[in-house]
Amino acid sequence: MCPGPIENGTNGINGQNGHDDQSSQQRPETMPYQVVGDFLSNTSNFKIIESTLREGEQFANAFFDTETKIKIYLQSQIEGQNPNSLVFRKHIPAFTYQSDVRCNMEDARLAVESGVDGVDVVIGTQNVEVRFSSEDSFRSDFVDLLSLYKAVDQCGVNRVGVADTIGCATPRQVYDLIRTLRGVVHCDIETHFHNDTGCAIANAHAALEAGATHVDTSVLGIGERNGITSLGGLLARMIVSSHDYVTSRYKLHKLKEIEDMVAEAVQINVPFNNPITGFCSFTHKAGIHAKAILNEPSTYEIINPADFGMSRYIHFTSRLTGWNAIKSRVEQLGLKMTDDQIKTL
Repeated sequence: MCPGPIENGTNGINGQNGHDDQSSQQRPETMPYQVVGDFLSNTSNFKIIESTLREGEQFANAFFDTETKIKIYLQSQIEGQNPNSLVFRKHIPAFTYQSDVRCNMEDARLAVESGVDGVDVVIGTQNVEVRFSSEDSFRSDFVDLLSLYKAVDQCGVNRVGVADTIGCATPRQVYDLIRTLRGVVHCDIETHFHNDTGCAIANAHAALEAGATHVDTSVLGIGERNGITSLGGLLARMIVSSHDYVTSRYKLHKLKEIEDMVAEAVQINVPFNNPITGFCSFTHKAGIHAKAILNEPSTYEIINPADFGMSRYIHFTSRLTGWNAIKSRVEQLGLKMTDDQIKTL
């Protein structure tokens, strides 16, 4: 993602952005429910395959012209897949390009001649990075699947891909398969999760815990049917357990900008409950919540909005709002009122 500030939109109108110095000092350095370390886990050492221009264009409303594709690429700056690499190599030579091909030499030859850096052989090859991927991995015969991956690993592929093509897998199934596969192959393991049953983000996290190295994502999760693991959703999940890794590797403040861009391109609204950038993501309304947030944000926020260039909003016009929220607003406006006057309001 490119550097530069973004506008906070509707989620930052009261100026309560991130933590102040006092609350940062009060926040504990470690959480009591922090994940126990595992020597196979890659939750602090993973890579994202940004697939908006490949999987994302399979979304019902999507049609990206060359100009739109280039804008999305320039904003995301994450390793991606794209079928029009000659066009992109001309405009953006610095990126890493991967092309999906059928399992025949003519497709592989055309992909290599187009100038890609990687070839994804779906269902292998040349002097480029090669990934071998199976479809519908979680409904395939387990023994056959492992035998196939072991064979291609011995052939020297750089990465094998596991795909939950219809979104049927559960996190436990994902963990078991990937953990077993990690003991069979020596190469990297890429994962691709569809969201038909709402488990794509959880499945991606389980895969990384089990030893997967790469996760396919798309902006806003757009893709075939209900889409795949969303870029923002995965970052939200991973920043909780691997804060330093995520904040040092990704330009998180660009997330809202690229999500707004893609939402406009495919003519949808960013969902109200979208992780990080939904307009309700950091909004606090109930009186108990509001008072606690004003004193110590971590009591009701697992993610610091400032990490993403966002800000929180304390609701103060609802019948559920306590007087502490109103007092905070009064102080922001520079008004002189006693506590009794505020409570009367």
